[in-house]
Amino acid sequence: MTAPAPVVDETFAKPADEAQLDRAAEALRDHNYIVHLVDTLTDARELVLALVARDQTVFTASSETLRLSGITEALDESGDFTSVRAASGNLGDDVYAQIRLGATPDVVVGSVHAVSEDGYLLVGSASGSQLAPYASGARKAIWVVGAQKIVPDMATGLRRIHDYSLPKEWRRLQETYAQTSFIGKILILEREAFPERGVVVLVRDTVGF
Repeated sequence: MTAPAPVVDETFAKPADEAQLDRAAEALRDHNYIVHLVDTLTDARELVLALVARDQTVFTASSETLRLSGITEALDESGDFTSVRAASGNLGDDVYAQIRLGATPDVVVGSVHAVSEDGYLLVGSASGSQLAPYASGARKAIWVVGAQKIVPDMATGLRRIHDYSLPKEWRRLQETYAQTSFIGKILILEREAFPERGVVVLVRDTVGF
């Protein structure tokens, strides 16, 4: 018997206002991240494609934000970029190979589940496949983040992961693959050690979980 779907706290779907976005952007810059504020998903996609060099390997983390914005399709399927996923071919049932696939690309592109107004990035994951390149494996990390993911502080960000992102992903997997999800690992990014490595694209629009 399938467990009932966890309840979604829809208060976390509300987009941040301009003042909240500005506070988060300023704090992230203070923590050594490059921050871009854009209006729409189209703007975000165009910016990301301009930031990724054609001759550098790029790994797209599994992300509704990337899928809905068209970034995943552009990076992995257009043939214009050196896509790790496209080059890997069919890995079959080798789950561990799939998890390790994007551990050390030149560039990782993905999203996070929460950005705090005091400059923390929070990511929840079941397998942890995106966490290695996010933390240090990739030479450059680019995160595209919808306005509804801005939260006041780290504690609220952790609640958002468990009370909004996880239930939404649980439902997506159940409807698409008849599977469920869980939080196996959480990565908290507080400050970037290397100048120009971490890039955060904050979108005034709402997208993703």
